[in-house]
Order: sequence, then structure tokens, then C-alpha cells
Amino acid sequence: MALKVYADRMSQPSRAILIFCKINDIDFEEIRVDVLKNQQFSPEYKAINPMSQVPAIIDGRFKLFESHAILIYLSCAFPGVASHWYPGDLSNRAKIHSVLDWHHSNLRRGTVGLVFNTILAPLVGLPSNLQTAKEAEKILMKSLSKIENFWLKDGRFLVGSSQPSIADISLVCEIMQLELLSEKDCDRILSPYKKVVKWIEDTKKATAPHFDEVHDFLFKAQKRIRERKATESGKNEVKSKL
Repeated sequence: MALKVYADRMSQPSRAILIFCKINDIDFEEIRVDVLKNQQFSPEYKAINPMSQVPAIIDGRFKLFESHAILIYLSCAFPGVASHWYPGDLSNRAKIHSVLDWHHSNLRRGTVGLVFNTILAPLVGLPSNLQTAKEAEKILMKSLSKIENFWLKDGRFLVGSSQPSIADISLVCEIMQLELLSEKDCDRILSPYKKVVKWIEDTKKATAPHFDEVHDFLFKAQKRIRERKATESGKNEVKSKL
């Protein structure tokens, strides 16, 4: 029985799991859980993940949620996975865990807070909290600075590695969510961090062609959002002239 991956490609952690499975030739079935339609709260899905979040997997009778736990499980459960994703050396594994643990309280907090309160909340009919967005951007900028000056100080990839690990794929997928912002804001946030920008490109190349294929869903959403913003801006400009 093939691995089942429950995911929404608008979700950063979901994309990390899908790319990882594809790049490592893991046979799996992708089952979409549309978060914007609240499908994660259905009784059927809550039987798989009581936390009502994506992604989740079923491997035979085994159910698992939380993307970092899933990445670790897949690295160990499927023998074809290249060792650089989750090295056997205990000290290297510990370094990867330190990045993943740091990520939840820092980079992810900043990215989610900013994108949700400036872009996604209005799409689902919720009010934007600009103060929360401003605070989230500060967390995001500090996190990018930490990646630039600490996590990438010794190599092309995180924690001094010459090849990507599960930490690289997780964090880069997180940063890609910034593509939903305007092109101007995305460039303003990322351009000061030259190492980060190069690391993103290196991770894309290391996971090609699957990285772009999985992110195509995000890029299409980006196009729709930017077109909508441009239309709204045009209408407001016309009103101001009346």
C-alpha cells in the first residue's frame, strides 16, 4: 500500500513533504485537504490528525502529523532516501534538530504572522491586524538575519553542510510563502540577505524540477492576489480623483 500524504499546496509544510517525497522517489498518493474550505476540520480528517492541520501521512496502519516529524520518519523509513537529508551521524542530526526547533518559534512565527495578516485574512473574510503584521515582520527580519549570519556561516546549506538536509527544505518552503506579498515587499524583505537569497536558489536547484512543480500552485495564487490588489488600487485611485 502506497504512502498517503494529506496536504494543501498553499501550506508551507505540506510543500516540504511533497517535494521531499518526489526528490527521493517515494511512492505516494497525494490527497488534497483544502484548508480555505475548512476540510481539515472534517470528522474524516480529524481521525487522521486530531489537531486539524496539514500535512499528515498514513503509512500502512501508521498515522503521523507535524511536518518535521514526518520528514524524519520518511528519511528513516524509506531506504532509498539519500543520507544527506538526515545524516546518520548523531551530532549532525542534533544540529538539524536545533534548526527545526528554532524554526517554529522564529522564522515560521514571522512569516505566518505577516502573510496571514496582510494577505490571507482578507481572502477568508477575516479582519487584518496591522499591528500584529508589523510585529511579525520584525520577527521575520531578525530570523533572516540569524540565518544569514549564523545558520549559513559555514557552508552553502544550513549548519555548514555542502548538501541540503530536511531543515533546508523546510525553511526554504517557509520563506517561499513571502511570494504572496507584493513583488516590492518581497524584494524589500529578502534583498538585504545575500546569503539567504543564494541558499534559496541552491535549494531550488538541488530539488529541481520538483520544487517549481510543487510551488506552481502558490505562484498561481500569487498571480491572482497581485492582480486583485492592482485592480483594487486602480479603483481607489479613480475614486480619489472624483
